[in-house]
Amino acid sequence: MIDATPISLDELAAAEMRSLAFVYVSEAFAEATLDGIDVEAVAEAAFCAALRELVAVYGEDCAIRIAKRLPERVEAGEFSAATRQ
Repeated sequence: MIDATPISLDELAAAEMRSLAFVYVSEAFAEATLDGIDVEAVAEAAFCAALRELVAVYGEDCAIRIAKRLPERVEAGEFSAATRQ
């Protein structure tokens, strides 16, 4: 039996927006690396730009809360491209 959790239209729209945003960022990474920019430099710049935007839109407290949760999310494999075993 499949446990289907209902999702609201707003949640679906937000998920689609995040998915589309990820495509844009991925394309920017690809273009930068094709131009010879080191992927680590691109990743750090993207990370800093993302934090700057979070602070600008939501403030320092929100950005700090998000940043504090990053280690556990990384360890859980949330950002891994390959499936973890």
